[in-house]
Amino acid sequence: MAERPRWQMAVAREARAGPELASFAVTAGPLLAVSPRGDGHGVLVLPGLGGNDASTAPLRWFVDRLGYRSYGWGLGVNRGFGRHVTDGLHELLTALHEAGPVSLIGWSLGGVHAIELAHRRPDAVRSILTLGTPLVGRRRPRADLPTTSVYSRTDAIVDWRASLLPQSALHENVRVRGSHLGLGHNPAVAVVVADRLAQRRSTWQRFEPPRWARRWLPAA
Repeated sequence: MAERPRWQMAVAREARAGPELASFAVTAGPLLAVSPRGDGHGVLVLPGLGGNDASTAPLRWFVDRLGYRSYGWGLGVNRGFGRHVTDGLHELLTALHEAGPVSLIGWSLGGVHAIELAHRRPDAVRSILTLGTPLVGRRRPRADLPTTSVYSRTDAIVDWRASLLPQSALHENVRVRGSHLGLGHNPAVAVVVADRLAQRRSTWQRFEPPRWARRWLPAA
């Protein structure tokens, strides 16, 4: 039997995003019941290339119900870089920081924006989570900021190897199962997000999957 073309395999992998959303809808309630509760700090969620705040709505809904205050980026469709993004994110983070340091969650290219924003305003950032973000060859995350890179080896859009951070005292990589387009509503990602947002900078520890979630979270 002839091997399927690479593009067909990629489409098949990313087609899982729909079922992943359905799974999230079913499991979100039980996940909220067993996840650590939030302390009310702000969480800014940045969409991937071609996405907008609608794409991050499920994740922000989950974050809000954990007990945090989530915010979309409010800049329309993410079309890449430019002054519109740089200035908009700077102004937004400055405003949010009035209530205290903010955690950043960036999906795909949104993670690159999060890293850049943290370099410009490290005083305003509490922690960073990137989801399927191409980090290799770009500016490195600040060594003094807790940073978690979530990746999937079956990501058909961003090579998972490009999402790996060099391990350091406050940097880690966490593997999940799933598609790239489903990372924003993947139950395994929700487990990681809930755990990481609950970490305090002064007592930050590496992610350890809860025993009940290990079926979703393979070993690194």
